[in-house]
Amino acid sequence: MADDTDAARRFDAAMRAIYDGAARLGYRPTRFVEMVGEYGGVETAHRLLATDKIQDGLAQLFLLGRLDLTVENHVLRPEYRLLFSALERQVARRRLGIPEPVEGDG
Repeated sequence: MADDTDAARRFDAAMRAIYDGAARLGYRPTRFVEMVGEYGGVETAHRLLATDKIQDGLAQLFLLGRLDLTVENHVLRPEYRLLFSALERQVARRRLGIPEPVEGDG
């Protein structure tokens, strides 16, 4: 459980850092940072991945060539794997255009 809590805390900080990185590029995802403030990083990611709508932030970061700053990219990082379901990781991969792993993803 301590690992979950530590990973969630680090993920929350990473979500806040997305705003900072995007702002340095001239893009300020204010609704995103409001969601992180209200729900925390993990719950915000759960909510964004649960919708069929592609978020404006993902599209904007794609246009800026910075998919590394997306929620989807962070969800797929090994250090946060235990925070997200296989379905959520599948959604993240699909949105980023990453093929499914050959041996499955848990």
